[in-house]
Amino acid sequence: MRKKHIPMRTCVGCRQSKPKRDLIRVVRDPEGKVELDLTGKRSGRGVYICAEEECLEQAVKGRQLERSLETKIGEDVLADLKRVLHEQSL
Repeated sequence: MRKKHIPMRTCVGCRQSKPKRDLIRVVRDPEGKVELDLTGKRSGRGVYICAEEECLEQAVKGRQLERSLETKIGEDVLADLKRVLHEQSL
């Protein structure tokens, strides 16, 4: 029996490779709007981040999200990310 392929992605905060399903995707759509992509299927440039506060803090502090998405990240997107992280930790 063949093993099922598990797609791996790298977190921009801690730089560890983890299964795609364990990470949260942030996407910049073709119009330039930055949003969370909880389905993982939206079109645009996407980056992945672990569902941990420390990874988010590292990514924001080191400007990894902005560098990877090649645009500024608004406070509303960061607030959404923190809210989602808090909900997933419960």
